[in-house]
Amino acid sequence: MTAMFAAPAAVSSPRDPADADGTCHAGFILVAVLWILAALATLATVYAVYISSTATAAAVRDDSLIAHGLATAAVEIAALRLIAVPKDKRPSSGEVAFRMGKASVSASFVGEAARIDLNAAPKDLLAGLFVALGAQPEAAADYADRILGFRTPSSGDGGREAGLYRDAGLDYEPRGAPFVHVEEIWRVVGLPPALVERALPHLTVFSGRGEINAADADPVVRAALAGATPPAAGGGEGGQAAPAVLPDTIREASDAVRVHIIMAFDNGRRRATEAVILLRDFGDDPYRVLSWREDADLPAEAPPPRPKGERRP
Repeated sequence: MTAMFAAPAAVSSPRDPADADGTCHAGFILVAVLWILAALATLATVYAVYISSTATAAAVRDDSLIAHGLATAAVEIAALRLIAVPKDKRPSSGEVAFRMGKASVSASFVGEAARIDLNAAPKDLLAGLFVALGAQPEAAADYADRILGFRTPSSGDGGREAGLYRDAGLDYEPRGAPFVHVEEIWRVVGLPPALVERALPHLTVFSGRGEINAADADPVVRAALAGATPPAAGGGEGGQAAPAVLPDTIREASDAVRVHIIMAFDNGRRRATEAVILLRDFGDDPYRVLSWREDADLPAEAPPPRPKGERRP
């Protein structure tokens, strides 16, 4: 007897992972999921780095703002110490130290008369500085002449000093007026760069005096004073004795004061600021800031050596 019903044909289930050709898609889905997870992990890593960098930058900026405030406080304290006494009893140098917040601050101040003023120093003193820095006497005298030529108005010599700049291929001429800042010495023709670099820490444009306070001067400036000699008698024009230009040393305090500040934070950062202030009566302000320079982070101080036998934590 013929069967009434035939066996049902096999039907593919929608949940069956295999196609008609036997290929399985589960592996492709797994790979796609892994790629998505990897992308999310990369995104999370980038975001974490961004957050970390932002936090670090914010901390550095925060330290910079705090450092500026601490430096301002140090300048205020130094100025108060100086103006609190009559000028004839005012110290020409000194130190202040204090702690504020999470930082220790130390500041030293010294009058600008301890430096050589580019606009007031006579030739012999400038030449003495270059000799003290290693230049030969004849070359040092020429360098001093170039500085005087840069700051002195033209005297109708046919532009001889300006001709030196043209001969050197420079596209500018001497200022013919006082130096605006010490860095302008780089524009003086004929000065060796290495010599200028060594001279800068001993120069100023804020003293306004040709005299030097030898008591506060550094060894190089004192050596420059020792090397500055007055011209020989009878060396002037027409056989007359040239006036002596040996600068006198002074001891009175200068109105212009340089304050050097070091700030040591509890997190290990150290920053430095240098300011030059002028102590005068400016109405409501007892001083005016002439120069302000904030240096980058200083290297952290090495911890002091421990006594022998002491264990480290």
